[in-house]
Amino acid sequence: MSTNHEQPDVQDGPDAVLSYPQFLWKALGVATDGGPLFYVWMTLLTAVWLVGVNAFAHQTVHGQGLTAMTDHVSWGMYIGNFTFAVGLAAGAVMMVIPAYIYHDEDMHDVVIVGEILAIAAIAVALSFVNVDIGRLDRLWHLIPGIGRFNWPVSMLTWDVIVLSGYLLINLHVVGYLLYMRFLGRRPDKRWYLPFVFLSIIWAVSIHTVTAFLYSGLGGRPFWNSAVLAPRFIASAFVSGPAFIVLALQIVRRFSDFHVGDAPIETLIKILRVTALANLFLVFAEVFTEFYTGGSHVAAAEYLYFGLHGKHALVPWIWTAIACDVFAAVVFLTADIKKGLWIIDIACVATLFGLWVEKGLGLIVPGFVPSTLHEVVEYVPNLVEWKISIGIWAFGLIVFTLGLKLAVAVFTDAMHVDGDPAARKA
Repeated sequence: MSTNHEQPDVQDGPDAVLSYPQFLWKALGVATDGGPLFYVWMTLLTAVWLVGVNAFAHQTVHGQGLTAMTDHVSWGMYIGNFTFAVGLAAGAVMMVIPAYIYHDEDMHDVVIVGEILAIAAIAVALSFVNVDIGRLDRLWHLIPGIGRFNWPVSMLTWDVIVLSGYLLINLHVVGYLLYMRFLGRRPDKRWYLPFVFLSIIWAVSIHTVTAFLYSGLGGRPFWNSAVLAPRFIASAFVSGPAFIVLALQIVRRFSDFHVGDAPIETLIKILRVTALANLFLVFAEVFTEFYTGGSHVAAAEYLYFGLHGKHALVPWIWTAIACDVFAAVVFLTADIKKGLWIIDIACVATLFGLWVEKGLGLIVPGFVPSTLHEVVEYVPNLVEWKISIGIWAFGLIVFTLGLKLAVAVFTDAMHVDGDPAARKA
């Protein structure tokens, strides 16, 4: 999905302004039109999302007492998914860095996939924050300048600000590039390139601030680690490229847009490094916890081996580590030219592994044992599963519609009415 480098620069004028409604109208048509497979996929996602909406409605009416969270474990499934979704959004920048920093022309063609993933992932992350609040009438407190923010002391305040900013940056970049291509014009670098470079810095900041949100809580020693922020960044640079590798293969299989092997090969090269870096940082934390010993090792002991007969998370975390190790080995040894199926399996495995590792495996042990040294286990119940899966279905709806719109614009299936020669790349 290139930015159409050979076309002359054309400044926006009255005709461009008049094309805005046409662009939006055609985008609506593209988003709601497709073949039987598209309708089956969107119907399935919508049904799952509505199940989640219904569960959230019950939670809103009856309170969070419907969930498995307690006074001892007050963050659970929702905040775990929030952490993973932020990493997925930050990892999408790995499409931008090779394209714009190292001038990889092959990555230029598909970089917008990463931007769309960032938009969908941030929408998911913010949704999990909203459902964890419990009541929609409290959402106005999260709006900068309007809500009652404890700023700049509160790290949660900083987290909401950087997430909202990252969402706006990616919406601008995607919207501008698609609209210029819709018009058949070369994008003006002044209107998107500074925001592209800003998104790289911002992507690192969103996950760093999220890590600081945990590591800054002195009463939770399991999170009090200086390596937590680097670990978050490393894992983000695994989950983002892994998801995009799967997305690119779906795009080239079910659309007319040509996606070569070169972008996928670049992403796999990135995964070979970042997957090992993530495992190394996990090992560094585990070594520090168990080798130094002390009372603070109780949370890690509960996570990896169980504590006082409580071991709900033990099978989860060891399965996650096995998936991460398997994926790292596959990324290092697999040959893309001999088939991508094993790499696809590795991508799915590492996504599952990181979802557990940065979700239940990170959040819950921070509360177990409690500050009163009580071991109260937490296992998400059906209400939390319904809401969580519903939110992820909503994210996939956003991602699917974004990809469908981008493919339609960049294959010239959707363009401004006028002279076809003026749209020729």
